[in-house]
This record gives sequence, structure tokens and C-alpha cells, in this order.
Amino acid sequence: MGQYLSPGVYVEEVPPLARPIVGVGTSTAGFIGVIPDDPTGSNMPDKPGTGKYTLADASKSILVTSWNEFIINFGKIHAGNSNLAHAVFGFFHNGGTRCWVIRVKAIGDLSDELGEFAAIDEIAMVAVPGETTEAVHSALLKHCMDLGDRVAILDGVKGAEPSTATNISPVGRSEQGSYGAIYFPWIEVSDPLQKQQTIIVPPSGHIAGIYARNDARRGVHKAPANEVVLGALGLEKRISKAIQNGLNPEGINVIREFDDAIKVWGGRTRADSGHSEYQYISTRRYMNFLRESIDKGTQWVVFEPNSHSLWQRITRTLNDFLTNQWREGALFGETPKQAFFVKCDADTNPPDVRELGQVVTEIGVAIVKPAEFVIFRIQQTTGG
Repeated sequence: MGQYLSPGVYVEEVPPLARPIVGVGTSTAGFIGVIPDDPTGSNMPDKPGTGKYTLADASKSILVTSWNEFIINFGKIHAGNSNLAHAVFGFFHNGGTRCWVIRVKAIGDLSDELGEFAAIDEIAMVAVPGETTEAVHSALLKHCMDLGDRVAILDGVKGAEPSTATNISPVGRSEQGSYGAIYFPWIEVSDPLQKQQTIIVPPSGHIAGIYARNDARRGVHKAPANEVVLGALGLEKRISKAIQNGLNPEGINVIREFDDAIKVWGGRTRADSGHSEYQYISTRRYMNFLRESIDKGTQWVVFEPNSHSLWQRITRTLNDFLTNQWREGALFGETPKQAFFVKCDADTNPPDVRELGQVVTEIGVAIVKPAEFVIFRIQQTTGG
């Protein structure tokens, strides 16, 4: 409180009871792919004036916000960069706006490259387009689980016989698998190197763009499924409903053709039965979103006096944020009270907890789940 020495009116600023939490971004992708060195610069576009652009250094992350920026940093589409280039093009074509790209000369254990991505907090999904080995998929899933703020978009094995899930995915379902989703089959797109020809490419880049498009239009809580894959002209394999009946329960997301439209027709993770609460990729991504948003939006609490006043401010801040999430349709319930709870009081912060310098808040949310199976029961009745 200020010191007052003479009569008068004094206006003071006081901190608000609640501070708004702003939801974090969920649409930035991270891509890793093979692009060999180009010592002659033959694949790089011309600079304005003289000379050519320089190929980005290997294992260094580069922010790319348009297809033209990708070409400037990594060259035109050619045989050596086909999978990565088509993935990034598909990402932007399907609604993506920001991605980080790392080129490697060959696929190794990816520890250095994933370490680069770990330091980039805005990345919310990662992919290594076209790589379908157990080592790569396991590394991506572990990376996402360790950080807890992103998911892996995995490509199914090219040309696999879709009779079983093990043919399509090199890794089984697990807790780590709840941090990733796999898509099959590969898709057919126009080949820019041969006019009026097509080429089969991995779907992960296009799927990442669909994630971004879906987040912008509907929100991260909406499953990125029943969405058209823009730029896809066909599929490497056509999957029937009967075949998908065996793949969907195993967490294989199938891309299918309906009335000349290529659509993503699945929204599951690779979670095992012990972690079925995260069987949907929308649930996992939304929980990542909540955790990250609350973490960033409550940093002001650190070193505040741990009192009833602080507990009330925390409760108010979280209630406001979660009420907005409920209004946007992300939480299930007819009222906010049914959709979530926030508890920060003497019960969660007894003296022994406060002595440790801790303030504990318990939050419960009822996340909406996708209507994966739509059932109509029709009965014939006699008119009266």
C-alpha cells in the first residue's frame, strides 16, 4: 500500500483476481527426412540476381512457413528428397501453416534430430515421412511420450498386405503408442517430375496438414477423421469395409475412397487395452493441449504467498479457462459443473504440503469422444 501524506483521491492498480489462460497452438509440425548433399546446387532455385540459394545444413532445424520457403532451403522436388518434399507440400496443401524441417543425409537413430525438436516448444506433431522401421517408429513415440506435448504421425508399411495389423505397423500397441497414430495405405499424387504421371507417397505429411486444418476449423478436440485428403488422386491399395473391420480395433487408421473422395476414415492411437482412455488421437491431443496451456498460463503463481487468496485466484483462473473450453464444445456436460471440476483449498494443501513449498490443484475434465459408430435403430410402426 502506498504512503499518503496529503488529502486527496488516489487511484491504484491492483492485480486481477484471475489471469486469463490462452490456449497454446496445436498445429505446428516437425518433419525429418533424407535430402543428400547437392554440391553443384543443381536442385536449388536461382536467387534474384545471380547465384543460387544454399542447401540447409544437415541435422539443423529450419522453420518453414510456405512451400516456397521449403524450396529455398531444401531445393525443388527431385528423386533424392521425394518423400520429405511431397510430405511438406501435402502439409501446406491440406491447411498447415508452420513446420520445422530437418534434413539428414541418411536415417540413423535420430537422437540428435529429435533433440533439436525437443527444444522447439511449439511443435505439436512429428513425422519422418516414408520411414516405417521399428527403430524410427519407436524413437518417435518415445520422443512424444517423454515430452508429453506432441504426437507422432506414422506411415504404415508401403505395399503391406492389409490382412493383419502387424503387416502394417512395425511396433505393437502400448502406452507409448497412445502418443501416436498410424495411417495406411500410401496415397497417389501427381508426379511433378513426369507430366501426366502419378507417384505413390507416404500420407503422414498430408495427415499433418489435416490435423492443422481441423484444429483451425473445429478445434483440437474434434477427431481429425472423415476429412478429405486434398491432393490425393488415388490409393496404393483400396481398403474395403470388411478389411477395415479387422484393422480399426487394432489402431490402424485407414484412408479410403468414397464417391471419388479420398478420406481419412479412422481416428485411433496405437494405445493398448491398458490405456484405452487414450484410444482416440483427439483425446490424446486435447489432453496435451490442456496440460501445456495450463502450464504456460499459470506461471505467475510461482513464488506467490501460498494462502487462501492464492488458492481462490488459481481456482478462478482455471474455472474461467475450462468454462470457455466447455462453451466451445470440448467438454461433455449440460453445465460447466458436469463438465469439469477444480479443487484448490485446504484439503489439497494441508500444512505438510505447504511446508514443502507446494501448492496443489486437482482438476477433472470430461472430454468429448468422437462418434465413431453412428447407430440408428429403425422400427416399422402401424399408422394410427
